[in-house]
Amino acid sequence: MEPSRGIGTFVVWDYVVFAGMLLISAAIGIYYAFAGDKQQTSKDFLMGGRRMSAVPVALSLTASFMSAVTVLGTPTEVYRFGAIFSLFAITYLLVVVISAEVFLPVFYKLGITSTYEYLELRFNKYVRLCGTIVYIIQTVLYTGIVIYAPALALNQVTGFDLWGAVVATGVVCTFYCTLGGLKAVVWTDVFQVGIMLAGFVSVIIQASVVQGGIGNIINDARNGGRLNFWNFNPNPLQRHTFWTIILGGTFTWTSLYGVNQSQVQRYISCKSRFQAKLSLYINLVGLWVILVCAVLCGLALYSRYQDCDPWTNNQVSAPDQLMPYLVLDILQDYPGLPGLFVACAYSGTLSTVSSSINALAAVTVEDLVKPNFSSLSERSLSWISQGMSVLFGALCIGMAALASLMGALLQGALVGLLAGFAASFWVGIGAQLYPPLPERTMPLSLETYGCNNTYNGSNWMTTTAMPFSTSAFQAPNVERTPLMDNWYSLSYLYFSTLGTLVTLFVGILVSLPTGGRKQNLDRKFLLTKEDMLFNFDNFKKKEQVLSYKSHPVEEGGTDNPAFNHIEMNFTDPGSRTSGTHL
Repeated sequence: MEPSRGIGTFVVWDYVVFAGMLLISAAIGIYYAFAGDKQQTSKDFLMGGRRMSAVPVALSLTASFMSAVTVLGTPTEVYRFGAIFSLFAITYLLVVVISAEVFLPVFYKLGITSTYEYLELRFNKYVRLCGTIVYIIQTVLYTGIVIYAPALALNQVTGFDLWGAVVATGVVCTFYCTLGGLKAVVWTDVFQVGIMLAGFVSVIIQASVVQGGIGNIINDARNGGRLNFWNFNPNPLQRHTFWTIILGGTFTWTSLYGVNQSQVQRYISCKSRFQAKLSLYINLVGLWVILVCAVLCGLALYSRYQDCDPWTNNQVSAPDQLMPYLVLDILQDYPGLPGLFVACAYSGTLSTVSSSINALAAVTVEDLVKPNFSSLSERSLSWISQGMSVLFGALCIGMAALASLMGALLQGALVGLLAGFAASFWVGIGAQLYPPLPERTMPLSLETYGCNNTYNGSNWMTTTAMPFSTSAFQAPNVERTPLMDNWYSLSYLYFSTLGTLVTLFVGILVSLPTGGRKQNLDRKFLLTKEDMLFNFDNFKKKEQVLSYKSHPVEEGGTDNPAFNHIEMNFTDPGSRTSGTHL
């Protein structure tokens, strides 16, 4: 039996690297606060003046999609449930194609800022208001968890100060969002996605070294049953199968890329529809790269701990602490690199939180302020947008603290929305209180036979059984019922699918008998044949805009001098500007 592995601790250089990441992020906000037109209008602040270009927006979309929850959670998913998670590569492709070819053309030609503005155009202001309020509440809740959860995981393994990390993350995000607006959010994301990749790559390289090469890692994964790429079982109660990942995953992530304010706001801020679509397809490559890195880290986790699982052996208290544990295990001889991985995790947090704050400010100004205070000047709206950024930043920090404690067609739309939300909420909360049994989630085996059960000075005579749930809200000592074992065992990837289908079904059911078919709908609010043919006509003629608000294709469009040559090569032939190909 091999001796117990000791892990390292954080040193000064680790804190220096982490602090450097925060300072550079803040500096980008300061730069965009005083560069160019200095955010003179709300459009400048919330939409970057609609002059953004494809490459930085693409990297921003990738960075905010991969939060710290992903950085810490995806490798653990692979470690526990196998490399079937890799099938999300297909899901991402489907999501990007649907978003680029179905949702983007409609949103872009309408020139909207808030996605909920579409609900008023399609239905009326009450549906729009309902969607806005629900979005604000759920985003503040989610963002608080995104701030707190990785801070807790890293604190318990590395000793990294919990509340120092929570407050620093929230304050820095609020600072550069308030000063620099969308441009600062996008360009800090560009920097942060580089940090995320560097953190992942450092772990993969060192894990390959200590485990004797990528080949050994793959062989260990194969022997341990982790290379389970194909499972076509149609049972919706199993956590990961081909169908839950492809069908459920597509519904789940299309709701993010297709209609979520934080994502849509960025790609419709591009200077042309061509650039907006291009940003999504470049982003797809980024998603694939991050996914490959995360899966490799998960396989490295298994190779390293195949005979001594730190979770089962009580060396960590939760699965999301496994990645920080691995980092301190294999990188302890390289001061600064553990700090780089923590910076990697927090880059995911910063990018997600900053995009959320900017999106919350946008929907508040566009959906709540402008409709009720139409006499406000653009300068006043810009100041209000900045004030909203401060307010929502504070609310998100507060939520993180709380997390530590714990017409006819219109009628159909409203009833359907509420029914879909209720169904998703019901099954989601039920799954937390009464988690599915192992025969539903089907976790792969974790072993402890190779552990020397001496850890931190304590002698463990026996190892504990692996818990089947990590929910902090699990109801204890409750007799299981068929409802718990079936309805609440639905794969988490089907939650969005369930909500979407219930919304559509109930909405149609209410609309049809109450005159919904008599509605006259303006075709410009739908995906049209002209939108579908745009890709073929793009190089032949100028773009035809059918919007009720003209979406400007402005002169120039350069956001950062470092990307000038890239932007010029990707200039939309249908715009009024043209670039010289280098």
